[in-house]
Amino acid sequence: MAEFPPPKERRLIPRQSMPEQPAQQRIRNFEEVNLGLPVEIAIREAQRCLGCKSPKCVEGCPVNIQIHDFLRAIVEERFDEAARIIKQDNSLPAICGRVCPQEEQCEKLCIVGKRGEPVAIGWLERFVADREREAGIPDPEPPRQRTGRRVAIVGSGPAGLSCATDLARLGHEVVVFEALHELGGVLVYGIPEFRLPKEIVRTEIDQLRKLGVRFETNTVIGLTVTIDELMTSEGFDAVFLGVGAGLPRFLGIPGENLIGIYSANEFLTRVNLMKAWRADADTPVLDVRDREVAVFGGGNTAMDAVRTSLRLGARSARIIYRRSDAEMPARNEEIAHAREEGVEFVLLTNPLAFDGDEKGRVRSVTLQKMELGEPDESGRRRPVPIEGSEYTIPIDLAVVAIGNSPNPLIGRTTSDIAHTRWGTIVADESSGRTTRRGVFAGGDIVTGGATVILAMGAGRRAARAIHEYLETGVWEDPEVARTAG
Repeated sequence: MAEFPPPKERRLIPRQSMPEQPAQQRIRNFEEVNLGLPVEIAIREAQRCLGCKSPKCVEGCPVNIQIHDFLRAIVEERFDEAARIIKQDNSLPAICGRVCPQEEQCEKLCIVGKRGEPVAIGWLERFVADREREAGIPDPEPPRQRTGRRVAIVGSGPAGLSCATDLARLGHEVVVFEALHELGGVLVYGIPEFRLPKEIVRTEIDQLRKLGVRFETNTVIGLTVTIDELMTSEGFDAVFLGVGAGLPRFLGIPGENLIGIYSANEFLTRVNLMKAWRADADTPVLDVRDREVAVFGGGNTAMDAVRTSLRLGARSARIIYRRSDAEMPARNEEIAHAREEGVEFVLLTNPLAFDGDEKGRVRSVTLQKMELGEPDESGRRRPVPIEGSEYTIPIDLAVVAIGNSPNPLIGRTTSDIAHTRWGTIVADESSGRTTRRGVFAGGDIVTGGATVILAMGAGRRAARAIHEYLETGVWEDPEVARTAG
C-alpha cells in the first residue's frame, strides 16, 4: 500500500500526464480522446495533495465533494472507498470527471497550484469512477422508508438527474420526464462521443433506475402535459424544472437562412444523438466530407462542433471568434486538443454576412477584423470593429455556436411562474423555489448556459428544499421575484 511522502517531497512531484490518442489518429474516429490514468500514475498524482486542514478545493466544488478524503483513499489503494466518498456528493462522477471545468473550480483553489500545477482532481475523479464501473458498480442501497410523496422532474440533464438521485434516496417516488427519445439531456445530445462516451451516461442513469426512479421519454412538458396537470390530475406533490436552455441563438446577419448553416444544437444533436455520421442514419448532416467548415463562437460547444466536423471528414475547419485567445471561454484542454487536431483559429474577427449560390447553399462569409476595447458586463474586453478591414473567405458549411436561450414553452403554458426578461425562470438561488407553489427550478433554465457541475449543484440544493417542503408544507416565494425584470 502506498503512502503520502513528506510534504516537501510532495511538492517536488510533477503533475502527471493523461495518456491520450495521438491527434492524427483520433481525428479519424469518435473514440474517446483521453484514455484515463493507469493505477500507478493515479496514485502518484494523488500523492501531490498536501492534505490541507481547511481545503479550499472543496469550497471550489459546486457540490462540495470531500476531495482530500477521496485522494487519501486513492493513495491508500482503497478505491471502493474513494468511490463511496465521491458519490456522497456527486451522483455522476464519471461524467463530471470528464467534462467539468475543474481548472476554474476545485483545481483553481488548490494550494499546490500556487507554486506549480494544481492536483489533477478531475482526472482522479474520473479514475475512481471508471475503476468502479469496470469492476461492476454495486447496486445502490434502497431508501430506508418510503414517504408516499411524488415528485416530477422535468428534464433528464445534470440538474434533473442530481435532483432525482437525492429525492429517491430520501424515499420519495420520483418520475423524470424527458422530451427526447434518449435520456441524459445535454450529456447525450450536446457533448460528442469523443469527450463523453454515451455508454457512461446510460450506466449512470441505470443506477437511478435501480434506486427506483422512473423515466418517461418523448414527453414535452407544456405540450404533452402541462405543469398544472402534473400537480392536479397526475397527482404530483412537487415539480422540479431542469429543462436547460436549449433554444439556439443566431448571429442575426444576412444570409443566415442559407442551406448549410446550422445552429450548434442541431448539428451536434444530429451527430451525437442520432448518429448522423453513419451511412444508415435517419437524419444525416449535410455531407461534411471535403467541406470548408467555419464554426462561429469560442466556447466548449464551438470546440465540440469544429472537432466533430474534422471527424466527419472536413477539408478544413476554422473557429471564427470575435475576441482573442485570452477571452475565449472554452476549457484550455479543449482548445489545445482542437489546435493539435488541425483546427485553424481566426481570432478578433466577426462575421458580417453569408453569401450563397443559385441553389441557396452557403458559399462564402464576409468577415471584419476587430480590436479589443474596454471590458463589457461579462468582464471581458469588448470587441470593436476596425473600419475598412472587411474581407471574404469561401466556406460551404457553417455552425453557429454563440450560446443558447431558454425554451419559452414553460412560460407560455404556466403563467404563474415568473420569468426574467431574458426568459430564464425566477428562482431562489439557495432552494430553487419559483413563484408557483410546489414548483422548483435549477440549472441553465435559471442561470442561462453554465456547466454540468453547476447544474448538478442547483439540482441538489433544490432536492433538499423539496424534501423540506414535502415534510413541512411551508412555502415562501423567492425574494428575487420582487425585483425580477
